[in-house]
Amino acid sequence: MSTVEEQFLARAIALATQNVYDGGGPFGALIVTPDGRAFEGANRVTANNDPTAHAEVMAIRNACSSLGTFDLTGCTLYTSCEPCPLCLAAALWARVDSISFAADRHDAAKAGFDDAVFYEFFEAPVAERSMQVRQMELPDSASAEPFRAWADLPDRIDY
Repeated sequence: MSTVEEQFLARAIALATQNVYDGGGPFGALIVTPDGRAFEGANRVTANNDPTAHAEVMAIRNACSSLGTFDLTGCTLYTSCEPCPLCLAAALWARVDSISFAADRHDAAKAGFDDAVFYEFFEAPVAERSMQVRQMELPDSASAEPFRAWADLPDRIDY
């Protein structure tokens, strides 16, 4: 890891620490563009009453909003802790190129942030999962209507 990368990771850790004193969780993140612009995020789950307000998601939101795009191809996510499944999925949807993290999921678990249940959820067979997720069939292929409308939209922006 280069000195610049270490500085970005150190900044994510500093954001996480400061966020604790600002009423948030102990997680911080940065999205860094190929030209070095950095967009910060801190965990605001309890502060905002938003279970999706994880540091990585907040950094992605800030970067996308500021850059005017939903595609962060070429960017790196630096985060104070290993991304949970939510944050990993958000980074994948944002097309982030790579992720560097400091603490891992086991360090988080020791501090009371154990997301092992989420990893186990995805590993379990569908019939054995703790939350029921099921497809409901509707008459007349109604569930396909939004996709037909999307396919017919001449000025859609594919993602």
